[in-house]
This record gives sequence, structure tokens and C-alpha cells, in this order.
Amino acid sequence: MPLRIEGIVTAIICGFIIGLERQLAGKPTGIRTCSLICLGTYVFVTASHLIQGNNIDPGRIVGQVITGIGFIGAGVILTRQGVVMGITSAAVIWILAGVGVLIGFGQYAASILLSIITVAILIGVNLLEKTFVALRRGVHAKLVTHKKKDGEDA
Repeated sequence: MPLRIEGIVTAIICGFIIGLERQLAGKPTGIRTCSLICLGTYVFVTASHLIQGNNIDPGRIVGQVITGIGFIGAGVILTRQGVVMGITSAAVIWILAGVGVLIGFGQYAASILLSIITVAILIGVNLLEKTFVALRRGVHAKLVTHKKKDGEDA
């Protein structure tokens, strides 16, 4: 299956949908990063289809992409004053790769739906945390306190 314009456009749109939310939330994984991760994953998955005739299992390439994305995600996780930060960004990177894989297998509608669901989860949980005090206990309370010390909007 060669690269297709609808696959390229879908990858960019899906990355844009998720990246816009991240950028508006002030996170480092914004529109550019999300679009490129989704597009890059699509390219690798599509390339795996092209070499399939050479007795190469395309599933192995997908597995390697997932491993590589795991390393990128691990790189965005850090600890500041005992508070682990970046786990949501790492999870977003992981889901972007999943979306790119879906696009690579021609599942355009499912990938757009998954992108919208991802944004709904990100926004919905954020609203729940702001609304209910019980959701800001434990680690989340430390994170709010940490953000206030750094002058960030909590």
C-alpha cells in the first residue's frame, strides 16, 4: 500500500486535533510535535506494507515503531521536587503512534474518532479535577502546589 494523500491528510488532521488541545493547555507536545509523530508513524507503517513481498513481517516494523515511541515518551517524563511530571504527555505520544498505525492500515474514520476521544478525555478529566476536590488528592495535590510555586496556572 503506497503513501496516499488521504492518509497523509488524516495523519496531519489527527495530530492537529490532539496537538491543538495540548498547545492550548500550554504543554510542550503541541501541534507540530503531535502532527509529526502521527505522520511519521503512518509513514513507517505504510513502508512496512511496501516491503512485505520481501518476506518481512510488517508487524515487526510496527513493533519497532512502538518501541521507539516508548523511548520518546520516556524522555518527556521527569521528576521535579518529588513530583513526577510528563506522564500525560508520554501517554499522548503513545496514543498518537496508535492513531498513526490505524491510519497506516487504512482506518481513517477510526483514527479521527480516536483523536476526538483522546481530546475529550484530556479536557473532561481536567474539568473534573477542577470541579471535584477529591480528584486533587495525593500526587495531584502535590502537582497543583508545585505549579503554584513555579508561578504556573494550576
